[in-house]
Amino acid sequence: MFTDLPLDELRRYRPPLPEPAGFDAFWQRTLAEARGHDLAPRFTEVDAGLALLRSYDVEFSGFGGHRIRGWFLLPRDASEPLPCVVQYIGYGGGRLLPHDWLLWPSAGYATLVMDTRGQSGPNRPGDTPDPVGSTNPGVPGKMTQGLLDPHDYYYRRLFTDAVRAVEVARGHAAVDPRRIVVAGGSQGGASALAVTGLVPDLAGALIDVPFLTHIRRALDVTDEGPYGELTRYFAGERTHIDTALDTLDHFDGLNFATRASAPALFATALRDPIVPPSTGFAAYHHYAGEKDLRVWRFNAHESGGGQQRAAEIRFLRELLA
Repeated sequence: MFTDLPLDELRRYRPPLPEPAGFDAFWQRTLAEARGHDLAPRFTEVDAGLALLRSYDVEFSGFGGHRIRGWFLLPRDASEPLPCVVQYIGYGGGRLLPHDWLLWPSAGYATLVMDTRGQSGPNRPGDTPDPVGSTNPGVPGKMTQGLLDPHDYYYRRLFTDAVRAVEVARGHAAVDPRRIVVAGGSQGGASALAVTGLVPDLAGALIDVPFLTHIRRALDVTDEGPYGELTRYFAGERTHIDTALDTLDHFDGLNFATRASAPALFATALRDPIVPPSTGFAAYHHYAGEKDLRVWRFNAHESGGGQQRAAEIRFLRELLA
């Protein structure tokens, strides 16, 4: 059943920004610190059994100089620099294997898949550890790691990794640095949205059911998925709620959206209990760049599935022509 605002209200829903004092300075310092470490990208070609693609195991330095893994996939017949899709991954997921990421190289684009630090694919250990511990008590998962200080929060590290991944893609000889697109769904959508506000010269963005947007609203209307980690934490840590909410404001997608300039295709699903549609509409309405939105009325967190991918293919074909 529908669990959020009616569609006609969602189409007008533009809540106030939860912008904390010093937001821009916080992120400028964060990225300057990260860029103090040599990016040191390494591309090691691997035989993934894909006859039409070249596959590379990737490493680069993200937040704190920590080594981040990924995949780089390139159409084998590429003869000139290509547009590149930088792909971010949903909550709890890992980089998996090259054949799990065939969509964008099959469409003719270079593709950089960024592994997610401290997370993993199903039934296998993660390839990218997160070496940073947390001094504050939390609940299992990533949402409460370092929650009492924005400098210590997990998503400061992840979003910084995401920016550095764009820099890695941009520096590869097979990539046209003027045509970089960021893409992801759920947590991957949160990363893509954050990067649109932190990197000013992207060619485009694909933002599907973005998590970590309009966070305070999400906490009021859902206990599902990762947001449930926060509500369980707050139920026990009653005196830390305001401090934690201030931290979360530093990572809210609404604040990144208002700073974005890249053309973007969004998607939201009206029966999504994990990323409530009002939060996705809020991000869309605040997004400062050229934008379009697909609304999936009877879908949940899976969003539009293959039909959304088809819309994204058309969107990039027109955008990158």
